[in-house]
Amino acid sequence: MAADDTTTRVTILTGTYRIKGSIDLLPGARVTDFMAEARGFIAVTNAEVWEVIGRQVFTAPFLNVNRDHIQIITPGSH
Repeated sequence: MAADDTTTRVTILTGTYRIKGSIDLLPGARVTDFMAEARGFIAVTNAEVWEVIGRQVFTAPFLNVNRDHIQIITPGSH
């Protein structure tokens, strides 16, 4: 199994930021299940962090996102 088979692009909205990146998700698994099992933080790779209104703040190869700040998470890069 290639590494690309386990990564899923997601868009995460917090109260302040929109984060686009990838999470490690097994094929056939749901983002809902991933979030239900997540502990305090989720790992996001190839992350782009944007203000909700549109200005890009920064990019990072790896970013931990506090689960308690996530308001919306959706598969795909919207």
